[in-house]
Amino acid sequence: MFAATGDVKKEYIVSSHDRSEKGGIKKNQRISNRIIYDEELQERLIKNRELIFISEPLINQLYSILKGESFFAILTDAEGCILSVIGHEQILSEAFDLKMIPGAFMDEDNIGTNAMSLALHEKRPVQITGEEHYITAYHRWTCSASPIMNNNSEIIGSLDLTGYIDSVHPHTLGMVVAAAKAIEKIFEIEEYSNRLKVSKKYIETIVDSMPMGIVTSDLDGNIKGINKHALEMFGYNYNEMKKMVISELFKGWQTLKNIVHSKKSFADEEVFVNAKTNKVQFNLSAYPVLDHNEEVIEIIYVFSEVKKVRKLANKIMGRQAIYTFDKIIGSNDKLINVINFAKKVADSKSTILITGESGTGKEVLAQSIHNYSNRREEAFVAINCGAIPRNLIESELFGYEEGAFTGAKRNGHPGKFEIADGGTMFLDEIAEMPLDMQTRLLRVIEEGTVSRIGGANETIVDVRIIAASNKDLQNEVLKGNFRKDLFYRLNVLPIKLPSLRERKEDIPLLIDYFMKRLSKKLNKKSVHITDEQMTLLKSYDWQGNVREVENFVELIINTESVSIPFVSNNRILIGQSYEESNHRECKPKIDKQEEMTLESVEKEQIIKVLRMCSNNITSAAKILGIGRNTLYRKIEKHKINCSDLEQCSN
Repeated sequence: MFAATGDVKKEYIVSSHDRSEKGGIKKNQRISNRIIYDEELQERLIKNRELIFISEPLINQLYSILKGESFFAILTDAEGCILSVIGHEQILSEAFDLKMIPGAFMDEDNIGTNAMSLALHEKRPVQITGEEHYITAYHRWTCSASPIMNNNSEIIGSLDLTGYIDSVHPHTLGMVVAAAKAIEKIFEIEEYSNRLKVSKKYIETIVDSMPMGIVTSDLDGNIKGINKHALEMFGYNYNEMKKMVISELFKGWQTLKNIVHSKKSFADEEVFVNAKTNKVQFNLSAYPVLDHNEEVIEIIYVFSEVKKVRKLANKIMGRQAIYTFDKIIGSNDKLINVINFAKKVADSKSTILITGESGTGKEVLAQSIHNYSNRREEAFVAINCGAIPRNLIESELFGYEEGAFTGAKRNGHPGKFEIADGGTMFLDEIAEMPLDMQTRLLRVIEEGTVSRIGGANETIVDVRIIAASNKDLQNEVLKGNFRKDLFYRLNVLPIKLPSLRERKEDIPLLIDYFMKRLSKKLNKKSVHITDEQMTLLKSYDWQGNVREVENFVELIINTESVSIPFVSNNRILIGQSYEESNHRECKPKIDKQEEMTLESVEKEQIIKVLRMCSNNITSAAKILGIGRNTLYRKIEKHKINCSDLEQCSN
């Protein structure tokens, strides 16, 4: 065992050797008893990232002074785990042979007496040379280490310089101590700076928000402060509001609190405030008030009028983007690849062209992209290019000035591009857009400006365009129906949605999803589908894709008094019963059943809904979940006439 030299200063080394021996450390041991790797190491590095970032430039500067003298520097955390190592190539390779690497613990319990373990244990700078190390493998080294303290005099790490024993010099320890003190000073300055930033932010928020409603609360929701404008906006007096908790003012406070507490942004979210007379819609932003430990202690709420353009967008469109990627049902690899690609390009400004058969969910995907992007807080404006009359599409897209044409509104009217500024424009059935409008659209994409009909001014707009088509646009280009240059402008990020025939394994998932959703919506019981029936359903082609599945499920829910329809040879068969246990009897029963194709079922459903809506096309289309033009096409396709609708005159 290491023998005391009589020097009182070395008594702590003797004590450390005793502890090392009792702790089971072997003198012939070469590596630490504890080394962490991979995820565990990454978690520790992340936990100590501030220490690493602050220390790195000082360690580099320290090493640069000794670069030619065969030294290497080590930074550890408070437990002695190595966070970083930098040094001369030759000596560093020897250190790595002894596993002195990030993740290795240099504390006494794992490697015995060394400068880092003593600096952490004694809470003071230490220099250890040769046999003063406990394990023999370290006898070649001289090590100088200093603890690193935070502003509360708590150890957060250690800094060490290690070199060959013949390089020992008292000034080495002095350099390490100076570097450690510099790191501590930076921590002190950082903390002070953060406190100033918090105070500055608080003052700026209050001052800048004076024209808006300002409310503050503690983390229990007790209202601490209200400005005059908030009282005017909500209609309460000061004493009334002081007796309230913030959750009584608007719904979703707990969610907001969690977001703010996690230091995430909560800005310009629309909320309905329980004002004294009625519910009023406002934009709400929330900001945390932090203490000196960066802990949230209060929340500042800033209420403002809903942006006029956003109000107008909601009024005109009557809807917002409601779908997200987690609402897309399916586990098929092709579909998952589409979703993953869509997520990757969601934040891009480039145009997206979504293609796929009718009913595959092109608008659902477009809304999901918008809600996944950095434009999620802005407007999502959807236009069906095939549903707008040709003579109105220009004014719908680009707007018009007062007096531009007979019937133009006073003060003019903004177009959809102005409404979508900052957000996303979804152009569905883009192949149906007239050629002259294609030229104007191309200009908007290239120049980023629009001008209203009858106007001379150009308005700059920042709109992300997502187009969709169930037609092959390249064929439309060859036919002369679609501009070639516009096609290439739109087809920057192409996405093709697979048909349901290409992902039949998703059919049970879709049926189950629609069964639950529609039975709840229609207030009817779910219909049980047997495994054999499901096999038949999976064998059907589903030409109408997801939309046809939804319509099919709605049909069987509404006809719950009839036996479950099933599919055979791409036909829906509706019978009085279906005996799952006796498949041999199926064929004779089919002969007695009323046989209906899916086409005929669709025709009957359209007739039924039209009659129910007194032949109102708009109402019927809404109930059927399709556009007016689509309904007109289906009426023509199925040759539905006045006698079908029972409205022919005698």
